[in-house]
Amino acid sequence: MKNLWSPVIMLSALLFASGCSSSTYQITGYTSSTIHADFPVPENAILLGVTTNSANRNIQISASYELKHIGGEQGLYTPTDYFQKLHNEGWVEMEENRLGHVHFFQKEDTIIAIEIREDTFDIYEMKKDAPI
Repeated sequence: MKNLWSPVIMLSALLFASGCSSSTYQITGYTSSTIHADFPVPENAILLGVTTNSANRNIQISASYELKHIGGEQGLYTPTDYFQKLHNEGWVEMEENRLGHVHFFQKEDTIIAIEIREDTFDIYEMKKDAPI
């Protein structure tokens, strides 16, 4: 009977420990985005699709990426290390234009918006004459 309880206790402890581990995203490096060569994206993000003809007249082109847990639970958290990389590359966040999950970054005359969700993010290159 003693030998039977040992595996049951170990299995229960393993399940408990795995259920309590945090779900965080990991970035393994950066590469150029699909829509703008000077805009980095995490290299382990999976490209889901590119839209060249948006219904939104302010968007020139957009791309959707998957990266598990990038926005934290329900997309409520800003990926600070990713945003720091953008800053290091010369992209300035236009904080006064932030709209919930959507952050705007500018470099020279280019504006790119990032919409952060729990497991995905979208990047949008805005048209030059788009009102922000």
